[in-house]
Amino acid sequence: MMIQKLEYMHYNPVKRGYVDDPMHWRYSSTRNYAEQEGLLEVCMEW
Repeated sequence: MMIQKLEYMHYNPVKRGYVDDPMHWRYSSTRNYAEQEGLLEVCMEW
């Protein structure tokens, strides 16, 4: 269920036509989950 929610959040800018790839959306945590440096630090330990 958590993965489903993350995918929804990450792909929302793509569905809206703002970007072609979720990694291009500046304010997304997608880069953090792809183990790349993002705009902000994201805590991924639950």
